[in-house]
Amino acid sequence: MTAENDREPVATTPPNFIAEIIDDDLASAKNGARLQTRFPPEPNGFLHVGHAKSICLNFTLASRAAFGLCNLRLDDTNPVAEDDVFVKSIQEDVRWLGFDWDDRLYFASDYFERIYAAAVTLVTKGLAYVDSQTTEEIRENRGNFYKVGVESPYRNRSVEENLELLERMRSGAVKEGEAVLRAKIDMAHQNMNMRDPLLYRIRHAEHHRTGNTWCIYPMYDFAHPLSDAFEGVTHSICTLEFEDHRVLSDWFIENVGGFTPVPRQIEFARLNLTYTVLSKRKLQQLVNEHHVLGWDDPRMPTIAGMRRRGYLPESLRAFAERIGVARRDSMVDVALLEHQLREDLNAHANRTMALVKPLRVVIENFPEDAQEEFEVPVHPEYPERGSRRVTLTREIFIEEDDYLEDPPKKWFRLTPGQEVRLRSACFLRCERAVRDENGKLIELRCTWDPASKGGSTTDGRKVKGTLHWLSKKDAVAAQIRLYDRLFTEEDPEGQENKSFLDFINPNSLEEVTGWVHRDLAQSPAGTRVQFERLGYFCVDVESTPERPVLNRTIGLRDSWSKIAGKD
Repeated sequence: MTAENDREPVATTPPNFIAEIIDDDLASAKNGARLQTRFPPEPNGFLHVGHAKSICLNFTLASRAAFGLCNLRLDDTNPVAEDDVFVKSIQEDVRWLGFDWDDRLYFASDYFERIYAAAVTLVTKGLAYVDSQTTEEIRENRGNFYKVGVESPYRNRSVEENLELLERMRSGAVKEGEAVLRAKIDMAHQNMNMRDPLLYRIRHAEHHRTGNTWCIYPMYDFAHPLSDAFEGVTHSICTLEFEDHRVLSDWFIENVGGFTPVPRQIEFARLNLTYTVLSKRKLQQLVNEHHVLGWDDPRMPTIAGMRRRGYLPESLRAFAERIGVARRDSMVDVALLEHQLREDLNAHANRTMALVKPLRVVIENFPEDAQEEFEVPVHPEYPERGSRRVTLTREIFIEEDDYLEDPPKKWFRLTPGQEVRLRSACFLRCERAVRDENGKLIELRCTWDPASKGGSTTDGRKVKGTLHWLSKKDAVAAQIRLYDRLFTEEDPEGQENKSFLDFINPNSLEEVTGWVHRDLAQSPAGTRVQFERLGYFCVDVESTPERPVLNRTIGLRDSWSKIAGKD
């Protein structure tokens, strides 16, 4: 009988308090049988792994009702920062994760006329006014946590004057920075968001969808809840930084009026991941200052970067479910995501042999023009996937790290006079090493045992070391990119008097010329394989049959845990 303390831990799904709220609302028929969520990113950058959590959450929550829906809406209210490149990348990322919004792709810009009409409604009700203070004066007069705000001298303009000024702002007759539209709420409110927040500002910039039709644009806090209401969203799921904005969103919905259902805002903790930065502003800084090679650099925590590196969508979905939904911020160990990825890749990725640091080996007793072919399983756990063929010739290549001239004890790889097994092929004995005049290792001279074809002998002789290898006939030179974590510090944003840039890992990318099997050179971008004994790799988008490019997704073991003393 297994002792209590020796039992395997049972994986459980963390409780989801948002799902419980939604289930209660459905049970009470609060919105009838309707359930509608949305995923509403701003198209001002690529999505990252934190967004992946939100995507999974919103789309899976919608499935809790028989006819639940989840919209994809891009909140494009800032023409200065937005671009169609980001719009396309967002759609690609959501689809790659396995979710579909059907025909419900919306933009906040779809509602610009309706949002403007809502602003006119507030002005007409005496609940909004055009403020002609400077940006600095508005900021100063808002006060702070210890000091109440000061009312604008323009706060009591008449409804007629405000409507005229607002129309002048819309027509382009007012210069940028000369006026804004503000809600008239309470300059002494304890919640700073309620101190006459801005509704519209002037931006003489071309919008990626509406062009130059508009020169005033709604603020995010104004456009976002109204867009939810226009779409009939029942549950507006957002991260904790919007908790203090909820009262303002409710104020807009109530005072514009006429909405059924009224969206219910529920906040959850955003994802914080060790050794990772998930601030879109800081990710953009990494791109703009060329610390990385773009938004889809495989070192970036963007969904596009993770896809290019070889991550699986099911790994991100499983990770999102595994960490659950919390009410308070916390830090998640990136090793949990990496563990999930290894588990999934182990089943998904077929095996092949490749060499990161190839070392030439000449088998002296193997005939010059001869060759031996061996069938090797594509995946040892899934025989139905078939096999691949490898060719043994007189000249082969092994990993340079698999040879030591003066090895330590319990060294089971190649050294002069020691015998090893070439994976699925034969036994090989090292006779001597050949070096140049500077002492650099050039090649090994070895012999093989013809009676050991297939990797075993009839005399029962055993060897402890097994090496991966490639013959000269099968090998194709490839650019291999060895990626590691982008930051050396567990919390790169939380170090006093330090910038997150101070912790960029100088060894996050090493590019080497290695050898891969010729079959892999023909594989399309996105093909994921396990290089036996080396790790998981993915064919890059820049790869061609003439010049294969492979990205290391992750090693077979967590070397970082060992370095940190976690094992």
